[in-house]
Amino acid sequence: MAAEQILDPDLPIVDPHHHLWDRRNAPPTDPATEHPFVTAIRPARRYLLDELLADTGSGHNVVGTVFVECGAFYKADGPVDLRPVGETEFINGVAAMSASGAYGPTRACAGIVGRADLLLGDGVVPVLEAQLRAGGGRFRGIRNSASWDQDKAVLGPLNRVEPGLYLSDQFRKGFRHLSRLGLSFDAWLLEPQLPDLIDLARAFPETAIVLDHVGTPLGRGSYQGRLEERFPIWRENIRELAKNTNVAVKLGGLAMSFCNFPSFLAEPRAPSEQLAQEWRPYVETCIEAFGAERCMFESNFPVDMGACDYRTLWNAFKHLAKSASPGEKRALFSGTATRVYRLELSPELAAAA
Repeated sequence: MAAEQILDPDLPIVDPHHHLWDRRNAPPTDPATEHPFVTAIRPARRYLLDELLADTGSGHNVVGTVFVECGAFYKADGPVDLRPVGETEFINGVAAMSASGAYGPTRACAGIVGRADLLLGDGVVPVLEAQLRAGGGRFRGIRNSASWDQDKAVLGPLNRVEPGLYLSDQFRKGFRHLSRLGLSFDAWLLEPQLPDLIDLARAFPETAIVLDHVGTPLGRGSYQGRLEERFPIWRENIRELAKNTNVAVKLGGLAMSFCNFPSFLAEPRAPSEQLAQEWRPYVETCIEAFGAERCMFESNFPVDMGACDYRTLWNAFKHLAKSASPGEKRALFSGTATRVYRLELSPELAAAA
């Protein structure tokens, strides 16, 4: 399929959610039996600055990005709790390369969301402080994923945590330190777990929380064919979550294998109009509940390449925002991300965003 023409090419974008990794030395998987999540990202075994900039430079006006932890570049030795700091050290170096201007106008990794295990309770404080030092002024928050389902076929290789992480007293002992250190929290969980995040947001109204991937609707495993059935449940939980003014939401991640929309791994690749049609009920519900000032479009690349390329993804978002006012578009595509992650862009880029 020919590359789509870029819609509204001058619209400034801050991409608030992408990863960088190098998994070329990871053990090979059998394509015949691997989980669809692995199938989707197999072409992106290497996704570093060059690959990111090829995507951000493919036609849309991406002025800045936020890196979100993905378990890459951890230290090989030293205290286990501090090993995730290695990821932040690496990403801060990438951000410094980009900030030099030698790699083009996009300020990659202007914000960094890393990892610290909040189950350490009060013991997480030295890890958070180390992350802040390693981030060189760019470290903005952490993410602990709580994604879990009784059906292991849903998450496949991402079955990593026990149920009820966000409800755990020990987790909350660690969580309570975030606001004091000026850190936000990115939450990734699955649609049936949204009540756990609602409870967490109510318990910590002073902590900025960002819901990743609109709460990950499910259409795989025991949820196959049930997206429409479960939509009202998801919608009610989203509306309840939005009552907490400390919560913002990322509009994206709907190209992942867990949602299993018809566009996932489709051949030929779905055009942006189809993507927009599939995702519209979720995106419009979030904007209605949270308001544009608490919503931000995200790429979730390279994970979302299972349904489309970067160029097509942002065209789909622009279709979805077609009827938004200029102020709403500014919030959705750059303003909310810049504010929530407190991005320090140049005056010119800040004005554009």
